[in-house]
Amino acid sequence: MSDVRAPRDLREWLQVMETHDNLLRITEAVDLDEEMSAIAYMVAQSMPSPVLLFENVKGYPNRSVLFNLVGSSMERYALTLGLPDGLKPIEIIDIVRDRLKTPLLPVMVDRDEAGFYENSRFGDDVNLYDLPAPKHWPLDGGNYIGTADIVITSDPETDIVNVGTYRQMIHDDKRVGVMFSPGKDGRLHMEKWFKQNKPMPIAAVWGINPAMMLVGSAGFPKNVCEYDYAGGMMGEPVKVVKGDVTGLPIPVGSEVVIEGYVYPETKFEGPFGEFTGYYGRPGEEAPFIEVKAIHHRNNPTLTAALMADYPACEQELFLALMRAARLKDDFERLGVPGIKGVYSYPQAAAGFGMTVISLEQQYPGHASQALAIAAQAPSSAYFAKWIIAVDDDVDPSDINQVLWALATRTNPIDDIDILRNTWSTWLDPAQNPPEKRLYASKALINACKQHQHLKTFSKRTAIRRSIYDSVASRWEEFGLPGTPPVLRFFHEN
Repeated sequence: MSDVRAPRDLREWLQVMETHDNLLRITEAVDLDEEMSAIAYMVAQSMPSPVLLFENVKGYPNRSVLFNLVGSSMERYALTLGLPDGLKPIEIIDIVRDRLKTPLLPVMVDRDEAGFYENSRFGDDVNLYDLPAPKHWPLDGGNYIGTADIVITSDPETDIVNVGTYRQMIHDDKRVGVMFSPGKDGRLHMEKWFKQNKPMPIAAVWGINPAMMLVGSAGFPKNVCEYDYAGGMMGEPVKVVKGDVTGLPIPVGSEVVIEGYVYPETKFEGPFGEFTGYYGRPGEEAPFIEVKAIHHRNNPTLTAALMADYPACEQELFLALMRAARLKDDFERLGVPGIKGVYSYPQAAAGFGMTVISLEQQYPGHASQALAIAAQAPSSAYFAKWIIAVDDDVDPSDINQVLWALATRTNPIDDIDILRNTWSTWLDPAQNPPEKRLYASKALINACKQHQHLKTFSKRTAIRRSIYDSVASRWEEFGLPGTPPVLRFFHEN
């Protein structure tokens, strides 16, 4: 396995992707309205699928749009963070956990290090229509710029900076919507600014290093800054520069940046095709940014993210891996022993829909305790639906093994519990009427062997370790395809 340096900005990231045959340049003219997203959706149905760089956007010379940044590619996730090649999902999760334990504070640098200051327009010269904002789905309420973006705000009471990801619909040449869900940092910051009778300063980056998207959408605690964890993930502090209008810290490698203010006013926004594979809430009144400045590099590339069903959804894989890494950290901080692995399935609406915990049962109620914590921990409570516990002989990232455990180790009447009125989201199409969607239920499934019957539970079939080692060492000699599978359980166990 070989280490790869984590790219420090989007242009370096594109070079890495091209070197590893992960980039497809599309030079034919493509329309922003639905055609670009249709291509992205159709290409993503084949796995693995490449990054798509649209270099000839109709009506926008010298502007490119990038789709399918990470997508469903474990390889691109690894390359984005400079991880070794060929790692299993559970191994990647553990490396991410380790990196998150060593956050690195951002470094403020001089203005001339920021490439996005190559071109700046202020006030009346601002025109958002100069930027290629795609319309993704037929019923979308408008064209959405970025979507693979970061939005930068600060808490007026503590000065803690938050880096989040929020959908942004173009309203006109100087106003762009910003959808803050209840409980999210951006909304909490906005409410605090309004209580002080002040507009909220805000900046958004629409051409980002994909690593920033990974941390910006992860939902870290509200008393920390995502820049710290982005530095830890990449192994080097994020370089930032002060915004000319807002003074907010902005990554120097950004392609396109807007600065402005959110006032206590709203405009009609949405709907928008979301990561669940459904349109989200019906359109409604929502906050918007009054844009005071646009900055961009020469020949900028905007990063777009298609929200869709798996495997075409941009955020499903990286959100699921981050969710699993942070939940395993929660178990460690709480002192819950025996947790061997955690995996959130990207196929299940970016991991929100199903999380599996593998554990070595050490005392009565151990599995039930793990399930309850996973359902309500800060890292995993939002929109969680199905939480499953399995024994340590089951790989939680292998759906075949998980389904086997569900089929052979559960008695539904005894092993399924329901939590009611828990934290959910406006975007859950299963909750109707829509006004019910902020409160939902969670199913806790104990697919472990009954602790009180461990000694007498039926023995599973397994091969001997010595036989495994012998066969694995002669794999090519036997003419068998690929490489020997990694097994977690042997006869001796």
